[in-house]
Order: sequence, then C-alpha cells, then structure tokens
Amino acid sequence: MKKARKAFWHNIRFKYKLSIVNENTLEEIVGIHVSKLNGLSVLLVSCAVIFCIAAAIIVFTPLRNYLPGYMNSEVRAQVVANALRADSLQAALERQNRYVMNIRDILSGQVKADTVQSIDSLTDLREEELIARSKEEEEFVKQYEEKERYNLTAITEEGAAGLIFYRPVRGVMSTNFNPDNRHYGVDLTASPNETILSVLEGTIIFAGYTPTWGYVIQIQHPQNFISVYKHCNSLMKREGDKVKGGEGIALVGDAIDKDDKPHLHFELWHKGNPVNPEQYVVF
Repeated sequence: MKKARKAFWHNIRFKYKLSIVNENTLEEIVGIHVSKLNGLSVLLVSCAVIFCIAAAIIVFTPLRNYLPGYMNSEVRAQVVANALRADSLQAALERQNRYVMNIRDILSGQVKADTVQSIDSLTDLREEELIARSKEEEEFVKQYEEKERYNLTAITEEGAAGLIFYRPVRGVMSTNFNPDNRHYGVDLTASPNETILSVLEGTIIFAGYTPTWGYVIQIQHPQNFISVYKHCNSLMKREGDKVKGGEGIALVGDAIDKDDKPHLHFELWHKGNPVNPEQYVVF
C-alpha cells in the first residue's frame, strides 16, 4: 500500500517540460514545467472563476427574469394588486346586480314598496334568493376556487415562508388594521351564518363565549402564528381539535349593535405580537 501511494503521488506530481523551440535555430524560447497536479488545480480554479462570473451576471443583471419560476418584486406586487382589484370589482358587480333585481321586483309588484326601508336592507335580506345559482354553476365555481386559491402563494412575509393563507370569509373589509386605536385585526362584512374558514392548519387553543366579543375561537398554527376569530354565532370546533387550512370552524354571528352590520373580526398574531393580516391574506 505504501509503495502504491508513493507511486501514485510520484506520478501525479511528476513534472513534464513544455517547450517552445525556434524551428530555424532550434533555440528554446519558452520552457514550462507542468505536472498533473498543477494542471488539475488550474482547471478547478478556472471552473470556479467561470461559475462565479456566470452567477454574478444572473444575479445582478435582468437576465434573472428569464429563469423559469422566478418572479421579481415588481411583477409580484402587480399580481397582488390586480387580484385585489378584481375581487373588489366582483363584489361591486354582484351588489349592482342585486340592486337592479330589487328595483325590477319593486316595479313588477313582487315586493311592496311600503315594506322596504332601503334598497340596501332589501338586498341584504334577499341576497341568497337573488343570487341563487344552478347546480352546474355551483360546481364550476367550487372547482374554480379550489384551482385559483393557490395562485397567490408568492405572497409571503418574514416568518411565513411556505405557508398558504386562506381567506376566512368572502366579504368586504370594513375596518382596517389599526394598532394605535387598539384595533389589532380587520373587520370583514359577511352574511349571517356564513361559514368561517381556518386560514391555516393548526390546533384549537380556545373556543368559547366572551361578554365583549361573543363567541371566539383561537387557533395555534405552525411557525408561531395564532389566528383569532371574533363575533361568531356558533362554533363548529372544540379546544384541542385539529383543523386544516380552509376547513370550516364557526359561523358568522349577527350584528351586535343595530347600526352595525354582521361581520367577522379577524386577528393574526406572530410570536406574541399582532400583525397586519393584509400582509399575509388576500381578502
């Protein structure tokens, strides 16, 4: 073994002479002593330099935008803005359609004008009847939502890498996150008894009634996230239950005040501090 090792190192370190000779005078112009070890070292260093140069060109030049699966911050922000704008336009279009249908019913005599306080109140009371869908349409909408709910997974903040946040309810945001006024969440208007969904998978750590917020449910999620759902009508889960993201956990309750509309108060906490849910969930 020792002889083989010595022979190997002698062979790899044995130097060869590379000479450049003048053809007319046979004078040696340049002579270079090279071994196999030196040649291998030069080759590895050259490969490393080429790799570093190529990586620097990709990272610091616009060529990185042509890599498959890469999306720069500007395109990502535009995608999120377009998604929010499309959702708002859809909600406005649905409400306009219900408004037109209410006017048509009043003019046709199906609804007596004396019994209507306002068009908005009639829209809220008859919302399910006015937007009733066929079975085929319901199945199409369900399949489309299941397919499209993963299209915005690029929306990630610090500590939320790899997490897919679901929207708790399909509603319009009425009050934004404002910790200065001790409002540590967002208010989402929704129909009474609408199903509330868990934004992430996790474990129920609290489910009960409070005098201030009504029925409340809290869920512990991975990566030190806690979601809180207040103003619930009834709870579908108990403490200790395991839930998946997008699973129903409660129902939206009625409005507490007469001047207020039914809504869900949703909070998101990370490592013991309240965070803005709009940075993690696309409402």
